[in-house]
Amino acid sequence: MKKIKLGLLPQILIAIGLGIAAGTVSPALPVRIFVTFNALFSQFLNFIIPLIIVGLVTPAIADIGKGAGKMLVATVLLAYSATLFSGFLSFGVGETFFPSLITQNIPLSEISEAKGVEPFFTISIPEPLNVMTALVMAFTVGLGLAHLDTGFLKNVCNDFKEIIVKTIQAVILPLLPIYIFGIFFNMTHSGQVFHVLAVFVKIIGIIFLMHIFLLIFQYCIAGLLVRKNPFRLLGTMMPAYFTALGTQSSAATIPVTLKQTIRNGVHEGIAGFVIPLCATIHLSGSTLKIVACALALMMMQNIPYGFQMFAGFIFMLGVTMVAAPGVPGGAIMASLGILSSMLGFDENAQALMIALYIAMDSFGTACNVTGDGALALIIDKWFGTPKA
Repeated sequence: MKKIKLGLLPQILIAIGLGIAAGTVSPALPVRIFVTFNALFSQFLNFIIPLIIVGLVTPAIADIGKGAGKMLVATVLLAYSATLFSGFLSFGVGETFFPSLITQNIPLSEISEAKGVEPFFTISIPEPLNVMTALVMAFTVGLGLAHLDTGFLKNVCNDFKEIIVKTIQAVILPLLPIYIFGIFFNMTHSGQVFHVLAVFVKIIGIIFLMHIFLLIFQYCIAGLLVRKNPFRLLGTMMPAYFTALGTQSSAATIPVTLKQTIRNGVHEGIAGFVIPLCATIHLSGSTLKIVACALALMMMQNIPYGFQMFAGFIFMLGVTMVAAPGVPGGAIMASLGILSSMLGFDENAQALMIALYIAMDSFGTACNVTGDGALALIIDKWFGTPKA
């Protein structure tokens, strides 16, 4: 008899469903076991993410050849433009619909955040490089290799790429469903998400609809350029969407995003360059969510705001969050400085932003990584088949 082999998407959906179902009835001990596993796996992910960036981006730039510099500039500008568009979309929609949905003068002290279960123990695995250092290193070495005739260092980079790919296939992908199960198991058991979401359910509904609109818009643009059905392209990226929904990390979802992007017809070399890069610099979903949440809180507290204030905030947000991916909730932590300096958020407002953002982190991250596939299609259309 043939073995029934479930694909990654069914595994993820089953993991999410089981996590929510088990979390409503389970005692604390099983939750703590999975929380401990997730803490260890998260440490490994934090360790491997910079190596994934170096291992995939460096040979991708080298294989593209002398056009790598132009492709890098084009990808950065496209990602930043997409991030800005999402920020201004969020502000416009929020200013139009939020006033009729928000109850003003709600004391921030009324909204509390439930605490999750602590792991039995944790093991710290220091990152060999931080994300920005890994990116700069990959760009520097890759662009250098693209202009060198020697093949020795390029072969070393290709061998390192094979090690990273084997690690992804043999370790990360098989353990991802267990990791996702543990996240939803803990979140449901502790009531952490529902405690915060109950206060903002209408706002969250609008944010979710904006995420869906943004993805459809991005894939309509990409589909128009590559002359393919945008909804079929978007459907192919659903495993990446649901993986990000569980991991809450763009960088941790890179392997799945890369695989599905190639299935959409993007050349492997270009996908290997664009996807790891966009996991760090393309933050449309996160920007949309932070702008909407900040605007909602300012309306709730009757804090004065205006278009010019938010325009400056959105432009700075797109730059500030570049160093954020890799850690779930990293975008909101990176944005706290400009929330304080540009929008005047005090400690209570910042704490609520963190709670609200983390509660919805999955949807913003899923929007980010799924949109990466649309940007890769556009870059692939512009630059064509990479040259060895």
